[in-house]
Amino acid sequence: MPFVPVRHEQMLPYAALVQWTAARRLWQGQTQLLDPLDSFTHAAGSGFRVPAGIGVTLMPFRHPLQAALQARSLALATGHPVVAGFGPGEIELQRAMLGRPYASPLTASREYVSTVRRLLAGEHVGLDGDYIRCDMSLFPVPNPGVEVGLGVLRPRMARLAGEVADVAITWLAPASYIGDVLAPQLEAGAAAAGRPVPRLAAVVSGCLDAGDRDPVRVAMAGNGAHLMGPHYRDMFRRAGIEVDPEDLPGSADRLISGGAFLVGDAEGIAGQIAAFHAAGVDEVVINMTGVHQLSGAAAALAEIEAVVSAVSR
Repeated sequence: MPFVPVRHEQMLPYAALVQWTAARRLWQGQTQLLDPLDSFTHAAGSGFRVPAGIGVTLMPFRHPLQAALQARSLALATGHPVVAGFGPGEIELQRAMLGRPYASPLTASREYVSTVRRLLAGEHVGLDGDYIRCDMSLFPVPNPGVEVGLGVLRPRMARLAGEVADVAITWLAPASYIGDVLAPQLEAGAAAAGRPVPRLAAVVSGCLDAGDRDPVRVAMAGNGAHLMGPHYRDMFRRAGIEVDPEDLPGSADRLISGGAFLVGDAEGIAGQIAAFHAAGVDEVVINMTGVHQLSGAAAALAEIEAVVSAVSR
């Protein structure tokens, strides 16, 4: 979804795109307008029962039991496995919701994701952790399944995802950074835990290079907030992309040249997406928020469909 809906029915054209094209899943991130799980359930009730990905919801908003229950309910509503991604959120959000930020986001994420996975596996979880307290289980019911994801920007979180998650979810990370830094850490975490390597899903932003469009403006429109965030700036630095909050146009231009924001015709973007698969990514999530912001819903939908068609050829 390239925008935050204010009415559930606004999701339906994108759900229809997944149902009728080669696209495989519809993704929606955390919002404070309509809850994405409610929007997906509405789409399912409207006849568009498509696979859903939530990438990512923020841990302070839901207890792990509620998170597991809602993700499983969505899988039952859609009839498809759900990818339910979680992340600790920014320090300011943690403080606003919890009274103080997590002293260790890694420990908090470990406890949270592990608890959700165990509940979904039918276990009774008795945990009195540093951040999570749970002495509950879910009533068992046959369901299509839920993959529990963890939002990953930096190496230590990637290693943790390898240890505890079903899916690692990146956002704005270039293919080179994923292949050189994040994927090896994901594999190392899985090896240390003696478990299979989790799937890797990459949310990739971009736009078609059309007419007199300025791709820098599109990159700024869709990702300006990320260019300001300290954890994103650190990720970009590690990926070799210098981001300066005082120079957003220059920073957005470097996102493009550094491979974090894809620009080209549909076939060109399809070729750039192939580089993500070569870097170890299993699922590429096409995000055209900037197109929607500047050119509207119809343009964003058309450009997504053009890229999906080019990738599937």
